[in-house]
Amino acid sequence: MIVLLPPSEGKADAGTGRRLDLARLSLPELTGAREEVLAALMALSEGGDEAAAREALGLSEGQRGELRRNARLRVAATAPAGGLYTGVLYEALDLASLPPAAQRAARRSVLISSGLWGAVRLTDRIPPYRCPIGARLPGVGALSAYWRRALGPAMEAAAGAGPVLDLRSGAYAATWVPRGEVAARTVTVRVLHEREVDGVPVRSVVSHFNKATKGRLVRDLLTAGARPRSADGLVAALRDLKYTVLEQPGPAGRPRQVDLVVTEL
Repeated sequence: MIVLLPPSEGKADAGTGRRLDLARLSLPELTGAREEVLAALMALSEGGDEAAAREALGLSEGQRGELRRNARLRVAATAPAGGLYTGVLYEALDLASLPPAAQRAARRSVLISSGLWGAVRLTDRIPPYRCPIGARLPGVGALSAYWRRALGPAMEAAAGAGPVLDLRSGAYAATWVPRGEVAARTVTVRVLHEREVDGVPVRSVVSHFNKATKGRLVRDLLTAGARPRSADGLVAALRDLKYTVLEQPGPAGRPRQVDLVVTEL
């Protein structure tokens, strides 16, 4: 099984180890694409038009320090990706506190999407950066479209023959949509909050708590030592963990969508 996660906007302030080495990152098929995006991001960030750079990266005037950080990516200290992202999902997942066996499983199975790197494993050492998937970089164009062209073969190889649990958010999910045989063993998850309104159960999509629930979900699967071999086995594993799972009908050849219904946030 592989688990696909979105990145988080929140990141550690600084790395603690050696400089970036693209050749040492997982999914080496992406090295050329990563180099191209990295060069474009650095050129944008260190160029003379700060206002245009901030607009391209969705930065406020108070976040201009992110441009200085981006301009130093090749020489900045790095940290494992699993410790770099600090958003709500990663706080709920709390990788550092997992038992040793669960940590080993996480290192094998988890892939994090990225507007800069395409996708990385938890052990890949990368520097803190700012490069949202919605950015448009000079010479590269819209990152969502760029990675949609580049990611396919690498992600299919990473998926192997087992199930895929796709927890990426919309913009990142669009960079690689499993097709054919891989789609048949891919499960996407939507989190719904159920509450009672005037005596009637009402379900609604949540945002902030969607991320926290997905982090807890991955943590529970890793801690339980779940090793499903199919999409059916993955759904069964979620139910074994006492999650309320509702399957949604979908077109053939597309990933399987399930709703995870929670009553407490």
